[in-house]
This record gives sequence, structure tokens and C-alpha cells, in this order.
Amino acid sequence: MHRLVWLSAVLAAAGLLHAQKFPPDARAAFPPDIGPATITVSGVSGQTVAMNLADLLNLPRHTVKTTDHGTPVTFEGVLLKDVLARVDLPAGDQFRKTAAAYYLVVQGGDGYRAVFAWSEIDATIMDKPLYLVAYRDGKPLSSADGPFELIAPGEKRNVRWVKQVTALAIRQAH
Repeated sequence: MHRLVWLSAVLAAAGLLHAQKFPPDARAAFPPDIGPATITVSGVSGQTVAMNLADLLNLPRHTVKTTDHGTPVTFEGVLLKDVLARVDLPAGDQFRKTAAAYYLVVQGGDGYRAVFAWSEIDATIMDKPLYLVAYRDGKPLSSADGPFELIAPGEKRNVRWVKQVTALAIRQAH
């Protein structure tokens, strides 16, 4: 447990130091009603890390043009696979026969949950990226949507888009 606290402190400090690399708009403060937030990411063996906006800004950023309920929008965020890479994943030879039994649960602050089969996330199986975004049309997400939202561009309906993401957890079907 002490290692996790120490690692979280180091990551937070490193994130704050590296945040200076980004243009001022990328470090824009969230509105006071949603404040700074963290996402808890849990891996296969129960390994858990907490990530905040500074941590996410240190990952490669992507701009995604898509539609939200028929309205064209531009999101900015990171690939979900880059966020998940911070924990142990069902990948490699030891999971060759069992990877398809894993799934990801995405939890929203309002209790909404969405599930993605691991084969939908694993880039060696499917080429349909998912994104964790913090900006919509150049501005931080609203309090109703953010501070983080998971989007799945290309799906016909946005039923697995999760607003106010608070946790990502990899689980195994038994």
C-alpha cells in the first residue's frame, strides 16, 4: 500500500512538472463545480493506479472528429489503450487462450456503466480505437459530461459513451 501512495505522489509531481510543456489552453482549469478529478484504473491482478488530468496530458494526445447525437463535434483526449497501459493487461502468451474472457467496465460518476469486451479494446484483435477525452470543441467538458468522458466513435448510438468517468476496471468472466 505504501508503494502505491508513493507511486501516486511521484506520478502527480511528475505530471505537474511536465504540464508546463503544453499550451495554456491545455492546462485550462475545470469549472469550480467539477474541480480536479482522478480516474481509478484497475488491472488484471488488482493493480490500481489513479490518474488525473496532468497524467493524461503526458500521454500522446489525439483530436477526434465525430458526431454526438447527430451534431458534429471535436474532442481532444487520449487513447484508452494508453491509459490502460498503466496497469497489468490480459495480453501476452499467458493470456493467449483466455484473453477473450476479459472485459472492461467503465464507471461514470452518476452510476452509469458500460462494458467493452477485451477483444474490442485489444489493438491486435480489432482496430477501433476508444478515447478518454477531457475537451469538447476546444473547451473543458461541462460539469454534466466531465471532467472525463469515454467516447466510442463509429458506434451507431452513443449508449457506451460514459460521462463523468471515475473508474476503469478490467475483469474476467467466470
